[in-house]
Amino acid sequence: MEILAEAVKMAFGPKEILKGIDFSLHNKEFVGIIGPNGSGKSTFLKCVYRVQKPTDGKITFNGTPLDELSYRESALQLAVVAQHNVYSFDFSVLEVVLMGRSPHKKMLERDNLNDYRIAREALATVGLADFEERSFATLSGGEQQRVILARALTQQTECLVLDEPTNHLDIKYQLQIMDIVKSLDLTVVAAVHDLNIAAMYCDRLVAIKEGQIVGMGTPRELLTEKFIYDMYEVRCRVDEEKSTGRINIVYLPQHWM
Repeated sequence: MEILAEAVKMAFGPKEILKGIDFSLHNKEFVGIIGPNGSGKSTFLKCVYRVQKPTDGKITFNGTPLDELSYRESALQLAVVAQHNVYSFDFSVLEVVLMGRSPHKKMLERDNLNDYRIAREALATVGLADFEERSFATLSGGEQQRVILARALTQQTECLVLDEPTNHLDIKYQLQIMDIVKSLDLTVVAAVHDLNIAAMYCDRLVAIKEGQIVGMGTPRELLTEKFIYDMYEVRCRVDEEKSTGRINIVYLPQHWM
């Protein structure tokens, strides 16, 4: 799965949120989008998964312009795990996961044995095989996000979009979700707030600030002390593990200066 964005702009009235984003996501690549709050990360991803329509520019899936695909066709290629998932009705976990089969169904077609098999396999993948009869509303935040990830997996898409899915979770569940996603060997694009998590899991990072791309590269290339200060106006120390080459960012409180 490959996604290409060319000169994507998004405006709400006179306010321009995205100011010409050029972006590429290659097959089996795990790309993280980083940037301060309000920089346009989620707005860009919403354009990719069609919650919002760009005011200008072009997005293609495997070379096909997004506007030429039906919503069903794009949902067969790309699944989404977003930050907030609220349901007005009291669905069971299995019912929520089965919703991911919708793009594969005809109008009013009922779920069949194959759909149930795929949904149960997805629940097993996220470690919730025993949860199918539980009420979704009674689960913890981390459990709910694993259910939503399982729902995305039942779509059986080549690509997964993570739109800030772990921001409200404690570190255990953040790592749990990212570990599962990394193990799936899918094409992934994720908006990530935590730079250490971005450095751990992403092959490549794209930095957005004030609606424009201001940097891209591997975590090791991009996340320098100067770049982080320029992006976030915070001072830090970037350490590198000699055995793995991975980096670790230590933030320095202002009173240490």
